[in-house]
Amino acid sequence: MTSADYATYIAGLPRILAGAASLLRDEEGRVLIVEPNYREGWALPGGTVESDAGESPRQGARRETAEEIGLDVVPGRLLAVDWVPGARRPPIAAFLYDGGVLSAERLGAIRLQEEELLSWRLVPRERLGDHLLPPLHGRVLAALDVLAEGSGAAELENGVRVDR
Repeated sequence: MTSADYATYIAGLPRILAGAASLLRDEEGRVLIVEPNYREGWALPGGTVESDAGESPRQGARRETAEEIGLDVVPGRLLAVDWVPGARRPPIAAFLYDGGVLSAERLGAIRLQEEELLSWRLVPRERLGDHLLPPLHGRVLAALDVLAEGSGAAELENGVRVDR
């Protein structure tokens, strides 16, 4: 195979997006969610991994969290990976990391990225479905279960756990 053939082969491979986010909680266990101004539904601090710049999902979660809420949070362990098929966009491999528990002082230091976000709030587990659309809702619930159980990362497909 020539280098031109190889380049053609690579160019023809399917494309996927990688997304990464941080699961941040307060001392009461409520989840920090953010309200985007560019789409319906709430989200976690996170976004698209800049893989063309050599960024890993872990690095993307840290960068996006810092950009969106103004806090530099070093991602902890991987809690969930979700394969989200795309209808009008490429599929997404979504990585969700433990962002830890934020003190009242750290929560008070949040500064939203006004170009993308309208607000933030802390939501208890039982009310997450009121704000998060599927499959994100399922991903967050699986991640909370992983934290509670002390188990390994959850594997999901479109927000539904497939590793059980």
